Amino acid sequence: MQDRILRPNFAGHWEQDYARSDRWDDELYRAVNELQREAVIRQQRGDGGPWVLGNARRQARSVLAKARLADMVTRQGGFQIIQTRDQVRIERTDDAPLICSTLSDRQETFTSIHGRESCAWERRQLLFEVALPEGVTIQHRFSLDPGGDALSVLTRVSSRDAPTFDLRQFYLRYDKSDASFRCVQTLSQGQVCSTESRHGEAPR
Repeated sequence: MQDRILRPNFAGHWEQDYARSDRWDDELYRAVNELQREAVIRQQRGDGGPWVLGNARRQARSVLAKARLADMVTRQGGFQIIQTRDQVRIERTDDAPLICSTLSDRQETFTSIHGRESCAWERRQLLFEVALPEGVTIQHRFSLDPGGDALSVLTRVSSRDAPTFDLRQFYLRYDKSDASFRCVQTLSQGQVCSTESRHGEAPR
């Protein structure tokens, strides 16, 4: 019998760590500022002519569209991952699950007139990619920390007409049977979550 490839174990319930996760509007502000700064530098040294600032504005509009799309596809506050010897399945609220075989390094998982979806294992990371007909690509890259209790998801939206837009979010694993998840809305960090045991122990 052929040995199975050892994959990282993503299984469990995951809730977003809002304190560590990127905010899409902050990342948009940084990306647009960088485009404008580069355009001013190029114009000052005479590289590209008068169209440089206009091109920067067009790219900024494209980055804005990417940022809104990244925000829309990452609004789940948490998800459940079910993993077996043959498959990993990421159940998302109000969205289709992401499914990938653990037996192949790269595979196409879905194709229709609305786009093409594929997944790949790259070292110990799990990558899902959706290619839309209009030339926009959405990637979700899942990475476990060495201890296995924290998960990062890098969402990247890209196209040919402007720089990519990245949004990184962090998640904490929790045991649904032993702990309840408590979230508090704060002005500075948005929604911040922690776990508290059923027996009244301090939040972890």
